[in-house]
Amino acid sequence: MKKTQPVFAFLFTFLFTTSFTNLYASEADLAIPDLHEGAFHIWGNSVSAWDFLFYGALIILGTLGFSLFLFNQIKKMPSHNSMLKVANTIYETCRTYLLQQGKFLLMLFGLVAIVLCVYFFGLAGESFSVVIQVLLFSIVGMSGSYAVAWYGIRVNTYANARTAFAALRGRPLDVVNIPLRAGMSVGLFLISLELVMMVFILLFVPREIVGICFLGFAIGESLGASALRIAGGIFTKIADIGSDLMKVVFKVKEDDPRNPGVIADCTGDNAGDSVGPTADGFETYGVTGVALISFITLAVTDPDMQAKLIVWIFGMRFLMDFLSGCSFFINQAISERLYGNKKSFDFEAPLMRLIWIAAILCISASFFMSYLLLDDIAVSGLWWKLAVIISCGTLAAVLIPEFTKIFTSSKSKHVQEIVTASREGGASLNILSGIVAGNFSAFWTGLLIVGLMGLAYFTAGLGLSEVLGPHASIFAFGLVAFGFLCMGPVTIAVDSYGPVTDNAQSVFELSQIEQIQGIEAEIEKDFGFNPDFETGKHYLEANDSAGNTFKATAKPVLIGTAVVGATTMIFSIILLLEKAGLLSLSLTDAPVLLGLICGGAVIFWFSGASMQAVTTGAYRAVEYIKRTFNMNKKEADIEDSKSVVKICTQYAQKGMWNIFLALISLTLSFAFMDPNFFVAYLVSIAVFGLFQAIYMANAGGSWDNAKKVVEVDLKERNTPLHEAAVIGDTVGDPFKDTSSVSLNPIIKFSTLFGLLATEICIEMKANPGHDYSAFIAIPFLLIGLYFVWRSFYKMRIPVK
Repeated sequence: MKKTQPVFAFLFTFLFTTSFTNLYASEADLAIPDLHEGAFHIWGNSVSAWDFLFYGALIILGTLGFSLFLFNQIKKMPSHNSMLKVANTIYETCRTYLLQQGKFLLMLFGLVAIVLCVYFFGLAGESFSVVIQVLLFSIVGMSGSYAVAWYGIRVNTYANARTAFAALRGRPLDVVNIPLRAGMSVGLFLISLELVMMVFILLFVPREIVGICFLGFAIGESLGASALRIAGGIFTKIADIGSDLMKVVFKVKEDDPRNPGVIADCTGDNAGDSVGPTADGFETYGVTGVALISFITLAVTDPDMQAKLIVWIFGMRFLMDFLSGCSFFINQAISERLYGNKKSFDFEAPLMRLIWIAAILCISASFFMSYLLLDDIAVSGLWWKLAVIISCGTLAAVLIPEFTKIFTSSKSKHVQEIVTASREGGASLNILSGIVAGNFSAFWTGLLIVGLMGLAYFTAGLGLSEVLGPHASIFAFGLVAFGFLCMGPVTIAVDSYGPVTDNAQSVFELSQIEQIQGIEAEIEKDFGFNPDFETGKHYLEANDSAGNTFKATAKPVLIGTAVVGATTMIFSIILLLEKAGLLSLSLTDAPVLLGLICGGAVIFWFSGASMQAVTTGAYRAVEYIKRTFNMNKKEADIEDSKSVVKICTQYAQKGMWNIFLALISLTLSFAFMDPNFFVAYLVSIAVFGLFQAIYMANAGGSWDNAKKVVEVDLKERNTPLHEAAVIGDTVGDPFKDTSSVSLNPIIKFSTLFGLLATEICIEMKANPGHDYSAFIAIPFLLIGLYFVWRSFYKMRIPVK
């Protein structure tokens, strides 16, 4: 009961403070035009906007089917029973974790649903049926994030055993192809499902409520992504640190079967590197679309032009989803020709080539589809100007991975420097060198994003204001975020590659296949080849290093999308303030400066709170593992492994609970304090969050691959150098897989939820006699600070 008291206080405060208001907001500003009226003239034929979207969605159902075809292909691939048993154990623990997270997610949704009901019933004066539909689409959005997370785990836990077994054939290309096929299945499923859901809302929801249903959908998927990303990030790093430190304490190998933390680590690989990114990618794709639609409906006055721009955006997404699938086949054919008969090659090369092929196809498609749909618009050169702006984002999605590799690849000079520094200076110089790599990477990646956004800004100044009004440059920034996601299936594919390769190495070790009597003869009889265990282990370790690199490359892309996309959503709030006559964004105004400072403060609180949950949870996990580790056994007791999973889940949920309630309370409080203060706050968390996230992600990636260099290239396990590298990696774990990646959904959830809160505040400011904003802001500030306090002082390691 004690644990629930803060929640009841939270709800009571919100309901009590809002019950004083008898305000009625106007209809939602997101008034989507009737798509039956807009028409496109394509090759002499006239196609209505509605028909274009409907038939495009049918094509996307085809790509959804193709993702299921890839899934089925992976499932049918052979693997030895010993490996399949381990993979199934990992899946069952992942399944248990996801079910727990599902219950937790429903509790969080209950809080958000109450806030939405208070707003739409008490303030917007909407009917019961409208509110039910908004809540329904919030559930749909949240369920979508949850569904793609489950799908990703199921694909990956099929692929891990197949990849481990394929390594024994001595053909390294198979070790690359299987996780890449799994990643592509996840990417196509995620993007196609998102597109179909959004098109359904656009086409079949009544015009007068489609805007707020979109907002409900975006809030739902953002809620799902935030919970799964943050909790998954905490879980995976508790398990990873707990398992890794045993290599130092007991001088055992990476995935020693006797280590009770290994199964939890494998579960965590999926919880953090599969559940989190897939839910995050689903939400990012949707929220960016909602941000652009919001801007179009608020900034463009002509309904016909609104319809054309909205359909153009979705038309581009249809084509690029299809072309991402095509890029996979092109890359497969090239890789087969180049590496099919080779016994060794650079495992990173096929993945980077896939990104470049997808980028070239998507940029070409930007110009083709823009010309096809927008060439007949009177504004001179509109089609190519918009295509150039989108291409800036697509270039970012391919150049950011190239920049990231400079700092995180096992072949990079920064990672080599970390190894060299560690040899002489141990863990101390290892950590310092990683921090340097992270800081430099944030500088160069930041300049890259600014350069591409600057090009988009310059292009927007070439006459786009004729269509988009005086704020065309902001729409251009939203299109840059859209361009980041143009090859979304490929970005997700290379990110999902990592957990499969990581798990494959663990499955190999945990299966203890080498020790099975007569295994060579059995494999030759049942599968038709003679296994090469030593070469297979080397392939899996080298491929895991490539997986680490490309997990690192995907993170800044998703982070950059969140920040650039949030810029567009923030500007939607600015347009609301401008219409209400409340806009006063000047650096000489105290609320603006204070908002900028508060945004930075929240980013640093979140980074610390998420790592505090990892630190305390890892302390508990290490304490338990050290107590139960039995060197005399062949493998750990399954009950001991389950206990470690339970510890990880417990601290993941405790940390998430405190973080989420603090975040939602502070967001509401700041929105009601002052709208201009709140806009400055949102801008600040976007900018601070961008650099904090890139710094932490790339520093962590460099530490991770420095450890791989020591283990795989130098083969210096159980040496002082290896110990230093392991310690550096455990510092980098919460950097790269907890705090940095979780800032992405945090930024977007704050902005989306803040959009609703700002509308309420605007209505109150417009009626001074009923302005109770201070009575709402102060209690929520106190509640927020209470949960901030809990996130540190109720999560601390007890002093003995």
